[in-house]
Amino acid sequence: MTMIADILLVAGALGAGLYCHVLSRRLRRFTDLEKGVGGAVAVLSAQVDDLTKTLNQARSTAKSSVDTLDDVSARAEAAGRKLELLVASLHDLPEPAMPQATESPFFVRRPAGAEGRQ
Repeated sequence: MTMIADILLVAGALGAGLYCHVLSRRLRRFTDLEKGVGGAVAVLSAQVDDLTKTLNQARSTAKSSVDTLDDVSARAEAAGRKLELLVASLHDLPEPAMPQATESPFFVRRPAGAEGRQ
């Protein structure tokens, strides 16, 4: 009877050893930096770093664009105020004299009677 118990104990120990060996190999593959979850974590970490850098660059670009837009907007408002003053000052000018009916708005190179003479 002790012999059967010893054989079962050895078989159980061998089964547990085989189970531990298989589990060890699976864990090693699981944490492998190239193919397993460790590799996925490393890739995701690198992507997060790249995304952080890109986000910081986008923030700085947006800030400079907002600053430039504020400056241009301020200049446009100042120019608009100046134009309003100029238009208001044009209302103070006297009305221009109406052109006489004999004046022609077209440029004439020669008088009508001088065509044959040179």
